[in-house]
This record gives sequence, structure tokens and C-alpha cells, in this order.
Amino acid sequence: MTELRDKLRGQFIVIDGPDGAGKSTQVELLSAALRAGGLTVCQVRDPGGTAIGEKVRAILLDRRHDEMAVQCEVMLYMASRAQLAKEVIRPALAAGQCVICDRYISSTVAYQGAGRMDVASILAAGEIAVGLTWPDLTIVLDLPAEVGLERARRKGGNAPEPDRGEAKTLEYHRQVRELFLKQAADVPWHFAVVDATADAQAVHRRIMGILGEWKWGKQTPRQRS
Repeated sequence: MTELRDKLRGQFIVIDGPDGAGKSTQVELLSAALRAGGLTVCQVRDPGGTAIGEKVRAILLDRRHDEMAVQCEVMLYMASRAQLAKEVIRPALAAGQCVICDRYISSTVAYQGAGRMDVASILAAGEIAVGLTWPDLTIVLDLPAEVGLERARRKGGNAPEPDRGEAKTLEYHRQVRELFLKQAADVPWHFAVVDATADAQAVHRRIMGILGEWKWGKQTPRQRS
């Protein structure tokens, strides 16, 4: 663990994937494991993670805003992200912390790019928002859309209604999955894919294995494809 701890100082890791893939659970498991190994971890979520970002998050997830244009969605996500990068991520990386983020620009590419906005424009907006603050590694938790949506439904329990993203059609969520996988295929030096149909502990062990095998420092400077 000492070797891994040294490798992960100042690294930016994103856990991402479709609804129901277990991202938040894996962020918690990974952060706890790295802290137990002596690493200082900065754990954040996107959108959100700052006072300003949490207000933006509330707007984005509110079903009363169903008529929101996709361009407005993208700009709001990027606004939250710009604040997160400036206020939290860059200072943490500069201090040698390992940043673990629940979602990032890869999510906007997948969800807003699913038949609604061209990916190149989304990535260009991302460059404006975060500059060079792109992940060293994005781990995509992959599973079929049907499985993910059923998991999300069970997790929601007695919640009155799904959020704006969860409420979209099955075909839309299938497109989201494909865009996550396409990002990983296009930029394999910044992405890894993990089968998320397994139980949480098995997925966590696979993530830890990837971190140990990853060629840290070989993919800099941080940038998109």
C-alpha cells in the first residue's frame, strides 16, 4: 500500500457511469481504503462540492425544470464544475492530496451528448470551465441500462419521483451507456471500464487492482483526447 500511496499523491480520479452503477458506493469504499493506507483524500461530487455548486445541483435535478434546454444544462454543469475545480480540486492536487470525484465532464458528454448535443461542443465548454484540470484516470462503472435503472428505482424506495435524469426513456439511457464506453475506447490512457454488475466489494477490489496497475504519470499533461 505504501507504493500505491506514493503513486496516488496529487492524482485526480473520477468514478463515473450510468444511473444505478454504484458510483457513490465505490467513491466511499475507495476513499476509505486510501485513507486507511495513509493517503490524504479529497472526496467530492459533481455537480456540487461547493456552496455555489450545490445550489446549481438543486436546479439541475429539480423535475420542475423539465423544459430546460440542453445547452442550459451543459452550461450549468460546467459552471458548477468551474467553481469546484478552482475552489477545491486544484488546491487539493497542489497540496499532494488524491482527489476522488463522483462524476465529472465524462458524465456531461454521456448524458447531454446522448442524441441532444454534439460531443465536441461539450468538450470545448469543459475546457473553458476547468482549463487543464482533467482527471488522470476516469473509472467507468458499466452495466446494462435496464439493470442500472432497476437498481436506481430500488434505491429510491418511497421517493415521490425520480430526478430529471432518471426519468428519461430506456433508449436514452442505453445511449448514455454507449457514450461512456465510447469515451473509454477513444481515450484508453485516461479511462478504465469496470463491470458493475458484480457485488460492491468485488467491484471495489477490481478498482483497487486498476489503481495498482495504472501507469501513473505517463498520461500528463491532464487533457482530453
